[in-house]
Amino acid sequence: MTSFATPLKLASDALTGQGTGQFGASFTAASPTRKRGGHKKHESIMRLALYQPDIAQNTGTILRMGACLGVAVDVIGPTGFDMTDRALRRAGLDYLDHVDLTRHESFADYESLRTRSGGRLVLLSSHGDRAYTDFEFRDTDTLLLGRESAGVPEAIHKLADARLSIPMRPGLRSLNIAVAAALILGEALRQTNGFPPR
Repeated sequence: MTSFATPLKLASDALTGQGTGQFGASFTAASPTRKRGGHKKHESIMRLALYQPDIAQNTGTILRMGACLGVAVDVIGPTGFDMTDRALRRAGLDYLDHVDLTRHESFADYESLRTRSGGRLVLLSSHGDRAYTDFEFRDTDTLLLGRESAGVPEAIHKLADARLSIPMRPGLRSLNIAVAAALILGEALRQTNGFPPR
């Protein structure tokens, strides 16, 4: 698998900012983020990206899903919680060594790397203009999830190559973000034959 994080300026050990919603003032690293899970027998090319996540438990669930399904996860800061390895381990995320996790200080940093790698940016949003069940996924797609509290800014909404939603009963706002990610990622992997072999 090609990881577009190779030239990344952000080292995972330099991330700080517990409870501040920021990566922290001590950011000075210029080395790439560590790549995890190199021993896995299967890795999908498809990626999940989380834009400034607010809730640690949702991020932990999505990281675990990425580990189990061999899908890399990008976390775009600032986050609303401490994203250091130490904090994630303290929270009981024992799958951390099995997930290909890349941290990005900002969306601009993330996007400059993503555009070099190719592939479409597919936004999952309650305001999407197309049902995910009517979409033809590619194995090079990145599925982008917005903040639990606010989604993504309008500029990112417009930047996305596709904006997908989950068909739901009228009057109900949205699903939990980790549940939504699982539904849509499952369909994307099914269409692209991206599930790990049994």
